[in-house]
Amino acid sequence: MTRCLVVGLLVAAVALLSLPLPSAAASKRKATPRTESKAESESAAPEPAAAAEPADGGTGCAAAASKKVQGHYQSVRDLTARFTQISQVVSLGAEAASPGAPSGGEVSFAKPGKMRWSYEQPEPSLVVTDGEELWIYDPSEKEAQRLRSGQGFLSGAALQFLLGHGEMARDFRVKALSCAKDQAVLQLNPRKPTAYEKLEVRVDAASGEVKETAVFDLVGNVTRVTFQDVRTNTGLADELFRFTPPDGVRVVEVPTARQ
Repeated sequence: MTRCLVVGLLVAAVALLSLPLPSAAASKRKATPRTESKAESESAAPEPAAAAEPADGGTGCAAAASKKVQGHYQSVRDLTARFTQISQVVSLGAEAASPGAPSGGEVSFAKPGKMRWSYEQPEPSLVVTDGEELWIYDPSEKEAQRLRSGQGFLSGAALQFLLGHGEMARDFRVKALSCAKDQAVLQLNPRKPTAYEKLEVRVDAASGEVKETAVFDLVGNVTRVTFQDVRTNTGLADELFRFTPPDGVRVVEVPTARQ
């Protein structure tokens, strides 16, 4: 699993918890989503509701939707959801990213600083952090990669949101790409330098719940995550966010990344 993919997962979490906190470690490929055809990508994605271009250039819609999202997640202490992820990866020499095959499973977050992405398809894998260290576990390879919290897999707005201190309007320049009666699509551009270029989030206009996130990294890769069956404040145990490598699993310490 590549560093850009883990950054994507972390930022997707930021957008979902808006937020607390979604692509950081080394070179293994197994947990990375695979390529799919355009038809498969379109069939896997939920049908978007008809959306209208904001008449005010998005300013009023963006402010209202941001306030809804922030208010919705202000009281969220933990969250569990089913997720579907599609990554579009730029190939050498290509002008645009090509879509990958969908992957998915269950994701959990808890404040402060905890998250767990448990992949079930296309094959089992795990990304989990307790806020101190992050593990990427590939059962098929019998390998677990470990990153320490000081290694830069979280920074800036992502760190603030995951710790529960984020404010959308303060940390991002927010623009409404579309507004409809039932949903809005917001573009979030970080106000300070980050490991990604921008976010897009699709939110429920009435409740402020985030339905889908898209993370655009600095080289053009896109990680798009759709959330279903969201459950909040169920009292997730701290043990859910800890990882102990099974016997026989090789542990790889990932070198510190340059910022």
